Amino acid sequence: MPALAQFDYLFAIGTIFAFLDAWNIGANDVANSFATSVASRSLSLKQAMCIASVMEFAGAMLVGSRVTDTIRTKVISISLFEEDPSVLMLAMVCAIVGSATYLTIATKFTMPVSTTHSIMGGVIGVGIAASGTKGVNWSFKGVSQVFAAWGIAPGISAGFGAIIFLATKYGVMRRSNPVKKAFIMVPIYFFITAFLLALLIVWKGGSAKIKFTDAEAVGVSFGVGGAVAIIVATFFIPFLYRRIIKDDWELKTWEVIKGPLLLRRAEPPVRPEGVTAGHIKDYYAGHLTSGQLEAKRAAEAHVAPDDIEKGAGHSVKPTGDGAESDITPIGSVRGAPVTATSHQQLSTPKKQPPPGAWYTPAVAFYWVKYAVFHGVEQDVVDQQSKRDFLSGDIEKVHATGEHFDNRAEYTYSFLQIMTASTASFAHGANDVSNAIGPYTTIYFIWSTAKISNKVPVPLWILAFGGAGIVVGLWTYGYNIMRALGNKITLHSPSRGFSMELGAAVTVILATKLSLPVSTTQCITGATVGVGLCNGTWRTINWRMVAWIYMGWFITLPCAGIISGCLMGIILNAPRWGMGV
Repeated sequence: MPALAQFDYLFAIGTIFAFLDAWNIGANDVANSFATSVASRSLSLKQAMCIASVMEFAGAMLVGSRVTDTIRTKVISISLFEEDPSVLMLAMVCAIVGSATYLTIATKFTMPVSTTHSIMGGVIGVGIAASGTKGVNWSFKGVSQVFAAWGIAPGISAGFGAIIFLATKYGVMRRSNPVKKAFIMVPIYFFITAFLLALLIVWKGGSAKIKFTDAEAVGVSFGVGGAVAIIVATFFIPFLYRRIIKDDWELKTWEVIKGPLLLRRAEPPVRPEGVTAGHIKDYYAGHLTSGQLEAKRAAEAHVAPDDIEKGAGHSVKPTGDGAESDITPIGSVRGAPVTATSHQQLSTPKKQPPPGAWYTPAVAFYWVKYAVFHGVEQDVVDQQSKRDFLSGDIEKVHATGEHFDNRAEYTYSFLQIMTASTASFAHGANDVSNAIGPYTTIYFIWSTAKISNKVPVPLWILAFGGAGIVVGLWTYGYNIMRALGNKITLHSPSRGFSMELGAAVTVILATKLSLPVSTTQCITGATVGVGLCNGTWRTINWRMVAWIYMGWFITLPCAGIISGCLMGIILNAPRWGMGV
């Protein structure tokens, strides 16, 4: 029986809202890891959801405990609650309620806010409501340390992302034979990504309690990265050679396991007309170059000047012989011109329920499937192309971006999957604390009636938080994902890879230092950094960036006010009844 059984209702409320908080982390924050992969067409939304579900849960379970300590013990001076632990329990409940309430509203209105900001605001709000400003640990070892990380993280991510992309841009994409250079860089980049992921696991250990010194951790991680690089060079590079250089349309994905044997494979037959198997997609479809955009708008102005503004949000393929060759930019696809197919042409019509009453098997099955898969059957790329107030003239923003060889971009699509998975794993490790940090305190006080700076995090709580993140991602993650990606700047696999790896490096460093940084800030900073590598500030949709920054600024005070007011009202409410 718990020590504070009289407060079972508080524990129940805390459980409900902790899950809602975790659900919002999945619905709002996981887009940070995979919006770039979906926007660049490296992954479909359904593929991204499946990978993210595994990586987020694994990150939360394996290495989620250390950052939880930061949220739980470094923000509020818990010594002020030693006389009555139940007040701290109430404070954590109010913090979660305030955070979850604000995040639900923000997610509904498609505002990509920081869930780290939200829970921090809630904890600060209840601390002030309970004990005034002295109730919050403002020192550099407490809140100030977290604030500093928030301010520094976007800049560090932008720097990492820009460095990685510039190395890719000038070392691979702008070279005379970008595909060959990409083949050389792929194993190296896989080594770096695998090294970082392994380092995160062995450095922190988490629930597995892996005991390594820093030197041993680096050595083990180098071994893992080296093994991955060797496997990629042995098996994956021959596969890419057959797929890209030989245009082997008969090559199946599973044949990657044949490795070097693929090099001895006979020349592929001529591709039959209409066969798309093994086809390398156009990653710039729907994104016009500056020349194409000028030609399109000149044609629109000549035909119907009044419709220019209406047509600005749509892409059409310019007509006329040689139109594409005259405006193809440096580094575009050799021998395979960049098309300008509109997003609207790529979208598919929505499926309609079969005829019949709702209780018939076919109709009932349709609605069950709709409820389960509605969140992963969205055309996010098409939705990102829609023009609205925040997107502005998104076509003009995208037109500043240089188009690279689609075949070289194809190699980076696999790397982007790896970096997105790494970022997702790091996100699960870092951000699960936003939901389960306060909840761990609630559970510990409810079960023991004690307060401690060293509270163990049970595995079931880590699983609880990880499950909430996965459910939120699967059901409503698309809502925020369609607000990011191409809404900020032009995306492609090489750009997305640089953004994700830059953000992942920043999050991993913060996790090592036990700093609960905002992954929203990290990926946004990396996106802006990579975008600016085009050489002009016009390559960034500053409206969307300003909207995201505004969300960061208002999140902490809004969540703090909700939580603080709730805490203050409960603590100071009149007690009705006999003898009061």
